[in-house]
Amino acid sequence: DLHLSLRRQRQMCIRDRLHRWRGTALGAGAEINLSHEDAGEAQRLFGRIEAEIRRLEAIFSLYRPESELARLNSQGRLEAPSLELVELLGLCARVHAATEGAFDPTVQPLWVHYARQATEDGDTGFEAARRSTGFRHVSVDPGEIRYLRPGMAMTFNGIAQGYVTDRITSFLAANGCRDMVVDLGEIAAHGTPGEDLSPGAGWPVTLRPDPGHPDAEVQIRLNDAAVASSARLGTTFDQAGRRSHILDPRTGLPVNADLIAASVIAETAACADGLSTAALVCGEDGLTAALARFANARAFVLREDNSYKWLV
Repeated sequence: DLHLSLRRQRQMCIRDRLHRWRGTALGAGAEINLSHEDAGEAQRLFGRIEAEIRRLEAIFSLYRPESELARLNSQGRLEAPSLELVELLGLCARVHAATEGAFDPTVQPLWVHYARQATEDGDTGFEAARRSTGFRHVSVDPGEIRYLRPGMAMTFNGIAQGYVTDRITSFLAANGCRDMVVDLGEIAAHGTPGEDLSPGAGWPVTLRPDPGHPDAEVQIRLNDAAVASSARLGTTFDQAGRRSHILDPRTGLPVNADLIAASVIAETAACADGLSTAALVCGEDGLTAALARFANARAFVLREDNSYKWLV
């Protein structure tokens, strides 16, 4: 059958053009699928991507003592910060404002408090940790970043993976790549994997905000957009699995809003990442209001009563 033969040949050509890289980024598993006619060039690009990820980790990692973030947290100030750190803090300020404070990277002292509480008896230190938070107490200048309160520290766990995803996506685009899906903890997709060449076909993505609720999922095609997901009990502080690792910066307590999980689609992975983290703090109404402040942003959410819906 000539039609089947041509179809098989086309599928083989698509497979030959599809190249995959797997590794780690900011401590999480990472994967890139890239459609490229030159296999050697694809591998060279992957090598450069690995180096760029390591460079960005040296800025944003919370656990590498030489990183810019670690030095800022330990000293309370950082002279001559990188442009990337200043840019990311600008994005943090935008999401912080859009969510009315539901997104706040200065929750790190609270996170440390709850992590210590999980392994030690007693509940001391909560008020001191709360006094050491508040994004408004971070001074950001191209020449220096400084904490205005003692004991402050930041974590970029709710936005850095998205930012790095955007940087790698932009790098590939600058090198002539049009068809790619970049998953560095959050997912950005452009073009098509090849099996459907119609305009705007996109890459197939399954949204399942909470793996513990497999019924709450939807299939989408992602193109020129990014998606990030957060689940209330994706990671917990207690062995019983009831105390979420996502904290409400306004109260200092683990989140307990009307959403169990959320997958946010936005034009950039950093915005999707920050908004998905804030979603579980501000709840359905607050997330709906925040989405309206970002072009083409929407969310697939799982509610407290196990129902699910799209927010636009």
